[in-house]
Amino acid sequence: MANQRVYPELPNNEFLVYDEREPCPYLPNEIARMPLRYFAGPGPLDLDKALDKGDRRAGQLLYRPTCPTCNACQAIRIPVDEFRPSRSQSRCWAKNQDLEVSVGSATFSEDRLHLYNRHKIERGLGTAVMDREHYEGWFLRTNTVTLELSLWYNQRLIGLTILDVGKTSTSAVYGFFDPDLHHRSLGVFMVLASLAWAKQHGMKYHYLGLYIAQNAHVSYKANYLPHERRIENQWHRFDKSVG
Repeated sequence: MANQRVYPELPNNEFLVYDEREPCPYLPNEIARMPLRYFAGPGPLDLDKALDKGDRRAGQLLYRPTCPTCNACQAIRIPVDEFRPSRSQSRCWAKNQDLEVSVGSATFSEDRLHLYNRHKIERGLGTAVMDREHYEGWFLRTNTVTLELSLWYNQRLIGLTILDVGKTSTSAVYGFFDPDLHHRSLGVFMVLASLAWAKQHGMKYHYLGLYIAQNAHVSYKANYLPHERRIENQWHRFDKSVG
C-alpha cells in the first residue's frame, strides 16, 4: 500500500522495483528517496511524456526524486529554439571548432569505459570503478532511442554524452570527458553541441537532468538560458542566471 501512495498514477505497464530511503548522493546529511520503476512496454517508452513529468532514465528503469525532507532536486530543460549562448559559452564553442563531433548509436568500447572512469575518479565524483556490465546496463540497455554524441581530437576520443531521443525532446543521460583537457571546457561544449544537434533535428526541449543549487557539480546547468525548472510539479521559466 505504501508504494501505491508514492505513485498512485502508476500505469499498468510500469512496475515499482525499488523504494528505499538512503543517504543522498548529492547533498550531505540528507536522506534520498528515488523509487525505481521498470517500464515493461509494449512498444517504446513515451520519452517526451516521461521527461515532462520529471523522470530520468537509468538503464531500463525510470526514477524521479520523492525525498521525505528535501525538494532541492529540480528537473531542468532548455527550450531549444530560444536558447542564446552567453559570451563565455560562445567563446567555448569557438575554441573547440577543431574537434570532430560525431552522433551515432551508443556503444561500448574499452576506451569509452576508461574515459568514464578517469572522469569520475579524477574529478572527485566517486571512487568505485565501473566495469563493462554496469556501463552497458546503465547506458546501452534502454527502453527508448539512445545515441551518443562523441568528441574526437586527432582520432582520439576525448568526450562523450549519452543522449536519449524522443519525438520532440532530447535528454542528456550522462556526460564525461578527458579531465586533462579542462582548459577546453568540454562539459560546456558537449551541452552546446547537443543543443545544436537538437535544433537541427527540430526538437522542442533539451533536458539536462537535475539542477541542485547547493551542488556545484550540477548547479552549472542554470547558466544555460532561458531554461525551465520543474518545481512542485510545475515548470517555471528562468530568463536570468542564478546568482
